[in-house]
Amino acid sequence: MIPVFEPIIGEEEIEAVVAALRRGEISGTFGQALREFEQEFAAYCGCEYGVAVTSGTTALHLAVATAGVRPGDEILVSASTNIATALAAVHSGAIPVPVDSEEVTWNLNLDLIESLMTPRTRAIIPVHLYGHPVDMDRLIEIAKLHDLVVIEDCAESHGATCRGKKTGGFGHLGCFSFYANKVITTGEGGMVVTNDKALAERLRLLRNLAFAEPRFRHEAAGYNFRMTGYQAAMGLAQLRKIDHIIAEKRRVAQTYTHYLQDIPGLQLPVELDWALNVYWMYAMVVKPEFGLTREQLIEALRADGIDTRTFFCPMNQQPVLKQLPGFRDVQCPVADRLWETGLYLPSSWNLSEETIKRITASIRRAYQRRGQGGT
Repeated sequence: MIPVFEPIIGEEEIEAVVAALRRGEISGTFGQALREFEQEFAAYCGCEYGVAVTSGTTALHLAVATAGVRPGDEILVSASTNIATALAAVHSGAIPVPVDSEEVTWNLNLDLIESLMTPRTRAIIPVHLYGHPVDMDRLIEIAKLHDLVVIEDCAESHGATCRGKKTGGFGHLGCFSFYANKVITTGEGGMVVTNDKALAERLRLLRNLAFAEPRFRHEAAGYNFRMTGYQAAMGLAQLRKIDHIIAEKRRVAQTYTHYLQDIPGLQLPVELDWALNVYWMYAMVVKPEFGLTREQLIEALRADGIDTRTFFCPMNQQPVLKQLPGFRDVQCPVADRLWETGLYLPSSWNLSEETIKRITASIRRAYQRRGQGGT
């Protein structure tokens, strides 16, 4: 089975982790690797400060807590995203409000933002879905007009740019994931980046149980979200490769598009002229013109030993969110359709052209067999 993604770990990462272990950097409170990783990754994103945490999910949770969101506040979130984005609001007592997707990049539709605002709207979390950035210049203009805190969910967009500026550096806070299938990985792990010194200090305080002086007296309800030193050492080794990894992910995407672009009924990923898409996953939508449903195509690919994943279940359909007091019944027809028709293909950055040809040939065969009793 060709997996959707396979982490690629080299000798550099192994040697870095072993060296960190030999230095005793097994916690998240001391050591050189953690400090260096925070500094270098923040600088890569064009930010002054980086605060490493245990996951992309806890990065979002910590960012929302640091932003001063209060119970009962509303946070606008991309409708099409991993549940972790909305849970960052939920675990802070806030109410996520889904913003439907737009048709081209599948990111949140900026035309809908102002119509969803209420006096309780405090923040917005745009997600750079599958590696294509949101138009952050326009979003920031809207946020400034309405005094919204902007928390970028960059879990899938390391290195993606909007008009030459990297994601993570537009909002008040930018949240990254280093999970095993992300652009770079520490296995588990994440980071919050910011250009605001006060926010960075608050992030560090809350990340470490809000220890202050004297040490065991606490004035804030903190968390234990510390990344370990040896994870940071692995992150540094991965960061040194990030330009190569992104170049390879773009090669993979361009190769897929070359072999798929003439097949009717497939909406392939785009790269708008102001953007650089890092193609975290090669995602596509199966339209009626293809002649098979998304499920039938998945079945055909699986029969050929090719794994896939569907798009995310949208936030407006999530049972755990719909039962929240105050959760609004926001209609998200585009995100609903993406959930029903979208999938992504194997996207490891070292896929060979031969492997991509095998995958795309399977899709072409499925299309050619349409109307002949299924797949």
